[in-house]
Amino acid sequence: MESIWLEYGWTLLILIGLEGILSADNALVLAVIAKHLPDEQKKKAINYGIIGAFVFRFAALFAISFIANVWQVQAIGAAYLIYLGLKHVIGNVFGSEKDEKDDLEEESAGKGFWPTVAKIGLADLAFAIDSILAAVALAIVLPETPLPDFGGMDGGQFIIVLIAGIAGLVLIKFAANWFVKLLDDRPGLETTAYMIVAWVGVKLAVITLSHVGILAEDFPHTTGWTITFWGVLLAIAIIGWFVSGKTGPKEDTSN
Repeated sequence: MESIWLEYGWTLLILIGLEGILSADNALVLAVIAKHLPDEQKKKAINYGIIGAFVFRFAALFAISFIANVWQVQAIGAAYLIYLGLKHVIGNVFGSEKDEKDDLEEESAGKGFWPTVAKIGLADLAFAIDSILAAVALAIVLPETPLPDFGGMDGGQFIIVLIAGIAGLVLIKFAANWFVKLLDDRPGLETTAYMIVAWVGVKLAVITLSHVGILAEDFPHTTGWTITFWGVLLAIAIIGWFVSGKTGPKEDTSN
């Protein structure tokens, strides 16, 4: 019995760390998507985004068996994250001056708040799916407990996923506003964030392909793919940090 407690405790620590990384990504995306809004609307949009993250992750917790077994749900999440990431990265490389002008005109007309909130909500949903799938992949291999099943999982395994999910939500709450300030200092991190979004989408796509038989069923959980995914993610983050650079001090335009 003691060995089971140790195994559950160790898995919980790993899961909290994993949720912390995924929550940081989620929070960074909230900050990036809301970045173009005026300060007051930006704060409101991020608050809505945090609420959305709470709602979607808790909903995902109670639909674990559905999310884990219906590949279409995973495919939609993967497609959206890849689209969101590539659209920005490609647009940043090949974007025109006219596009920037159109964006500025839209912002100056006071438009775009609710579409921005909707975009944040879709990103929250996709990250919620990824978060729950990652947690389930680790928790499902734990030994079963005498607790009753919940959400298609053993009760003990579900509790581990639940605690880790709550920890992730707490981190989103504190991280989102910090990332807003960080993006003001390092605007180049915006492209890095969207590259991470696209890469997380690739991970969901790999899970989807394993469900439909194109890849081996256990491929998403192999050591090789796990090392590849986290290695690339870490490389994007580190390189993005160093190439983003800091902005100079803002000029005082009050005079």
